[in-house]
This record gives sequence, C-alpha cells and structure tokens, in this order.
Amino acid sequence: MNLLIDLGNSRLKWAQYGPDLWRTDAALLGNEKNIESLFGKAWEKIAKPQRVIVCSVSSPERLHAIEQWARTHWSVSIHIVRPQAEQLGVKNLYRNPQQLGADRWAALIGVRGLTGSAVCVVDAGTAVTVEALSARGEFLGGAIFPGLRLLRDSLAQGTEALPVVAGNATDCLGRSTEDGVAAGTLFGLVGAVERLIDEYRRNLGEPMEIFLTGGDATALAAHLRVSVTPVPDLVFKGLARIADSL
Repeated sequence: MNLLIDLGNSRLKWAQYGPDLWRTDAALLGNEKNIESLFGKAWEKIAKPQRVIVCSVSSPERLHAIEQWARTHWSVSIHIVRPQAEQLGVKNLYRNPQQLGADRWAALIGVRGLTGSAVCVVDAGTAVTVEALSARGEFLGGAIFPGLRLLRDSLAQGTEALPVVAGNATDCLGRSTEDGVAAGTLFGLVGAVERLIDEYRRNLGEPMEIFLTGGDATALAAHLRVSVTPVPDLVFKGLARIADSL
C-alpha cells in the first residue's frame, strides 16, 4: 500500500492506494501548534505504507513535520513531488519549471493518464487554477485567481458593511446583501473560468476536454455552461502515477 498525501493551504488530504485499494480522506488544517497530533488522529490506524508520496503547497515546517512523523512512526522516508521539466508524458513549459506548484504538476500528470487529447484542467480550491495541456503533453501555462472563500473573505475584510455570512447563490438575482455577495462571487468565478476555457480553445486550435477538480468543483459545475468531466481525486491520480513510476 502507498500513502498519497496532498498538503494544501487549508486541508490535509490523503489516499491509501494499492491493489484493489483506493480510499481517500481529509482533515482541516487549523492553527494548531502541535500538528503531529493531527497526523496521529489521521494515520495512527493505517498500516505501514510501502511508500509515502507527498505534494505540498503549505509551509516548509508542515512538510518537515510530515517527514518526521513518517520516519518516527513508520521508518519510511517520504518522496516529495517537485515539478520537473518533463515527467510521465507531461512537458513543463514554465519559464522556471520548478516554480510550478506541486499540486498543479500532480494534477497535470494525473490528467495525462486519463486522456491523450488536449485538456483544460480547472482546480477550484482555496485558489482556482485553470491550466492548458496540449495533445502533445505540453503544459502551456495557466491562470491563478482567488477561490470562493478568498473572494468572500476579501469583501468582508475590505468593506465596512458587507457580511461574511453565507448567502444563497441559487441565481444571480440576490435579494439580500448576503445573497448578492454569494451570487456575485460564484457567478463571477464561473464567468472567469468560462472566459479562460474559451481563450484556451482558441489558443490550442484543437478539440479540448475539460476536467474539473477541487473542493468547490460541485458549486462551479452547477453553473458552468460548458461540458466538464468531474474528477475529484485528480491530484491523487497524478501522485499514484508517480508512485507507480518509482
């Protein structure tokens, strides 16, 4: 069994992966001083993994804590995923390939294992990323902007009167301030994603599939006017391909 770990900005996610085994789970990352206790609650009942594969966009301190925990409890050294110039059929055209986020790199490797066509990958998490991958496996670049929670928090923090409480975003005609904030941020985000998809289609000049992942994927999918394929575990699919290649 391999343990795949996605250490994000707000959540710790993991998957147990092996023959006839695919089990995922997640926990919120707080401001806990003893993060090892969170790891203990999450993994104390997990059998010793053969490999621990980690991609992280969190702090070096949290990544180091995972490294120490795995070594102490399982006597296993972790494999940290770092973007490369080329790996498993994906060629990284970033000016500085190592500057690309490890989770974005893992998602691209994951989607390359699902299709050989040109692809747009939309990851709707704390930040939203929209990536373009050619049919030749070239990562052409992408866009990054705030996700739903960040958009709503920024409105509350930057204004005196706009609330942070959740409103109803069923449609764009908000009938309260709360509903207006909820609808404006959601439909604004959907519009930005659709515009980027349209731009990528024109730049790629070839048929393009759209894959959607991330914590807010369901909220976006309900309003997107393009056909998308939801893949909740896309980052893990990439980490699994990397684990299999080691």
